[in-house]
Amino acid sequence: MPSQQVFGTKDGAVYTTSTGSPVAEPYAAQRIATLGPLLLQDFHHIDLLAHFDRERIPERVVHAKGAGAHGYFEATNDLSDITSCKLFTSVSKKVPATVRFSTVGGESGSADTARDPRGFAIKLKTEDGNLDWVFNNTPVFFIRDPAKFPHFIHTQKRDPQTHLKDPDMFWDYLSQNPESAHQVTILFSDRGTPDGYHNMHGYSGHTFKLVKDDASFVYAQIHVIADGGFKTLDNATAARLSGERPDYGIQSLFETIEAGKYPTWTVYVQTMTPEQAENFRYNILDLTKIWSHKDYPLRPVGKLVLNENPQNYFAEIEQAAFSPSHTIPYWEPTADPVLQSRLFSYSDTHRHRLGVNYNQIPVNAPLAPVANFQRDGLMSINNQGARPNYQSSITPLSYVRNKGSMNGDVHDHLRASKHETWLGGAFLDLSEVTDLDFEQPRALYREVMSDTDRQHLVSNIAGHLGAVKSREIRDRALSYFACIDQALSDDVAFVINAPTAKPLPVKPASEAIRFRTRFTVCTF
Repeated sequence: MPSQQVFGTKDGAVYTTSTGSPVAEPYAAQRIATLGPLLLQDFHHIDLLAHFDRERIPERVVHAKGAGAHGYFEATNDLSDITSCKLFTSVSKKVPATVRFSTVGGESGSADTARDPRGFAIKLKTEDGNLDWVFNNTPVFFIRDPAKFPHFIHTQKRDPQTHLKDPDMFWDYLSQNPESAHQVTILFSDRGTPDGYHNMHGYSGHTFKLVKDDASFVYAQIHVIADGGFKTLDNATAARLSGERPDYGIQSLFETIEAGKYPTWTVYVQTMTPEQAENFRYNILDLTKIWSHKDYPLRPVGKLVLNENPQNYFAEIEQAAFSPSHTIPYWEPTADPVLQSRLFSYSDTHRHRLGVNYNQIPVNAPLAPVANFQRDGLMSINNQGARPNYQSSITPLSYVRNKGSMNGDVHDHLRASKHETWLGGAFLDLSEVTDLDFEQPRALYREVMSDTDRQHLVSNIAGHLGAVKSREIRDRALSYFACIDQALSDDVAFVINAPTAKPLPVKPASEAIRFRTRFTVCTF
């Protein structure tokens, strides 16, 4: 059924104040005599203005512009051999889903077709609480060090003096942090301008853990693959739509669902055992790398379907609050430092934007009953009645222990302990840039892209890099691309009429810190 109201129909509601008192004339304002000043006693008028003054909440620092819809996730395959998570062990199990798509760097009024990664956030409401998948439409990211993130975002926003987007800032930062090369190569391909939000894939990027009751686990990455394929726009079309239809992504998603052509995705998982992780060429905690599909094939998990448009965008999409810290039993984070940082940062920004009780807003509220000792604060809707707000012996709560966390077999604990010692040493591998960081973007450029893809990549890079004013930054950026492929750098240099550049000096892959070497980790 279409969700939009038919023009001229009435819903039977009576116009009232915010306290429910009927009002005969919504535009009337009480005043002294016919021409006198307005009266402070006019609650309806004063309340109308006061509410209007406060209608805007802070926009998201990143992912400010977005679209969303509701639907469901249905498990299609049993993963009980690798996890005890109920969501993935009961075939045909269905749970409600809310999805928000977004651009990353633009403000709330920016164009949907701008060259930018896209957010792909999914809230699954399960019997064990909410599981949030806060994904992107690319399988990698620009950085792997969380301390770099605020600096990086600043360079993608506006110059503090001119208040303009600044190509010099953009390329100055990226060329000083060459681990970004893989993501930048994807971003400046046509993948950087998807054809609508519902025609793109989603990726966890981060590595998570799927755990079993015996405390054994596998590392996991999730892929949400659009059944209609990943569709893209060329740069010229994306630029034209930015001016003609800046809300192209929001509009096309809404109209597609309204027409009953419900977008669907197949959800897959890639897994790796701890032993495989220790022998992997790259660091499994490295957000700038992918896992080969050939070596670690995609395994189907379920279907994601969007079949319902929101009735009120602000209530159901703008107030939707996603965080990777919203987890359920047997789905656990890894020691990936960027993920660890996001576990705090996302929930913290929701407390800032929406208030400390953001999880009580209907779109965020879990289906599972909430019982804890958190009370009060701004906009507390479900304050849990007379239940004690401490661990009471008079009215005690029940406690359910996650077997996978505590009661596993001794052998599994020993293996996990040994592996975590290795994982501690793996952090050293994230602290330096070597030729390992250019292997995957080099393969993408040389082996995966077609001649047309390579031509578009050169044109797209040149169109942006050519606006850089600083020769030093321009030349360093060309050296950055020379690390991927000398021909790529030379072709860009030719288009922007710049001298060719040699690759940045980085360590060869053979001299990289091999994180699979056992390190001694001190405990205190």
